[in-house]
Amino acid sequence: MAITLAAEEPESLLRAKCAQQIGISEDEIVDLRIAHRSLDARRRGRRHELKFVFHVDVGLSASAEATAVDQALKAGRARPIQESVDFVRVEIEASKRDQRFAVVGAGPAGLYAAWTLAANGVRVDLIDRGPALQDRGRALALFNKTRDVDPERNILYGEGGAGTYSDGKLYTRTQHAIEAPIVRTLIEAGAAPEIAFDARAHVGTDRLHRILPVLRARLEEMGVRFHFDTRVDALGIRGDKRVVELETSSGTMPCDGVILALGHSARDTIRSFYKQGLELEAKPFQLGLRIEHPQALIDEGRFGAGADLARLGHAYYSLVAKAEGEASAVHSFCMCPGGQIVAAVAQPGLLCTNGMSNSKHSSPFANSGLVMTLGPREFGDGVFAGVDYQEALERRFFEAGGGDYSVPTQRVIDFVEGRASSRLGRSSYRLGSTSVRIDELLPESMTTALRAGIRKFERQLPGYSGEEGVLVGIESRSSGPIRMPRDRITRLASGFENLWPVGEGAGYAGGIMSAAIDGARSAWAALGIRE
Repeated sequence: MAITLAAEEPESLLRAKCAQQIGISEDEIVDLRIAHRSLDARRRGRRHELKFVFHVDVGLSASAEATAVDQALKAGRARPIQESVDFVRVEIEASKRDQRFAVVGAGPAGLYAAWTLAANGVRVDLIDRGPALQDRGRALALFNKTRDVDPERNILYGEGGAGTYSDGKLYTRTQHAIEAPIVRTLIEAGAAPEIAFDARAHVGTDRLHRILPVLRARLEEMGVRFHFDTRVDALGIRGDKRVVELETSSGTMPCDGVILALGHSARDTIRSFYKQGLELEAKPFQLGLRIEHPQALIDEGRFGAGADLARLGHAYYSLVAKAEGEASAVHSFCMCPGGQIVAAVAQPGLLCTNGMSNSKHSSPFANSGLVMTLGPREFGDGVFAGVDYQEALERRFFEAGGGDYSVPTQRVIDFVEGRASSRLGRSSYRLGSTSVRIDELLPESMTTALRAGIRKFERQLPGYSGEEGVLVGIESRSSGPIRMPRDRITRLASGFENLWPVGEGAGYAGGIMSAAIDGARSAWAALGIRE
């Protein structure tokens, strides 16, 4: 049931408000659990009337007034709790458990595909071209020192996938009952219990680095074999489009089925599989810039002056500007309160930015993607036209920044008004900033749309387009430009008997949780489960 509390009201009032809404006494509530919590920070005119909105699960005693409960259900003030699900399914054929599956990619889609398979007794080899977490950390430190990109050991490849260094946000538009047990595994591995109900659930990069080794240990206990620093170069295909082995940088690996969780930046592998007959199609994707402000400016704009940040936490925003005239729609993406902008690169000579934040949101900066959706109208026809368009802009921004992963930067007000920035504000990006006319670096249609969006967002967040904000670029990999067509029911790749493409790289997810859900559900499909 939905319960509203003013920002200053304690959560201890939830029990009394639930009882009142149902029409029973507090004593008749024997169990209470917060299922969902969100902060409503919308302004009413010029006033900030902050309130928390809770969805609460309650267990009632056998003596609870049945008539009152029935009336609450009929009126929609309450509803029955849905049954929970688990990874293990009893309807799997015994023969499936004699098979060995290869899962390619150790990001969230791959990890939870492997978890689901192993939980049901299937043997799993989990393969990733990048290293285990500790070695990833060393490689990233070396990149920050030398600015030399290692195509195999970087911020995008390795244990945990790209999400290991991009914040650990869990909120998603994807709704499925398997989300609850996925979240439970994260909490058991060390995530904050609040991620089970917080509308802006966020693990934090620092905590992810403690959680991932625990998840790996659990998977190994379930029989999963990890193969890090192992790139898959080709599929060993029998004549009937059945994959019987993988050709890897470490040798040949036999398999009875393959879950393909590549992520959207393994372009060389994707092109290799395309040549072998894996069907691909271009799809629209999001591209734009990263925008950064002092976190204090966002806090005051969202909460008003003097807000209790100890209770509210740092403010976030989610902004949308609809298409108007010549300007396409623009929206914020992956907003990081108290965060940092990082270089999300895996290929030398290309620049892409992303945002991350630690669990305590301790940085004085707030950053967010500011993106629009591009399609064939912008990048043309052809399976890899979107990839080529994306990489051409990444190369342009790399060169404009000086060719050393310094990031092209322009103050927001200068971008909007079309002039060079004579000075740049402070930024969380650690590899340096170069003053660049980003408004001229982007295609004109993108600049037009972003300017229109920023002007609209200024009306919602005073100071958004002001002196203290900066734009950096480019933010180009918030979604992928390729989709691997698959059957809606079996989830099999088009034309294949035992190949299941999953997650962001396959075009079916857009973040940690949606990728994890897609991986788990596709593993069920691989085991013959029909939902």
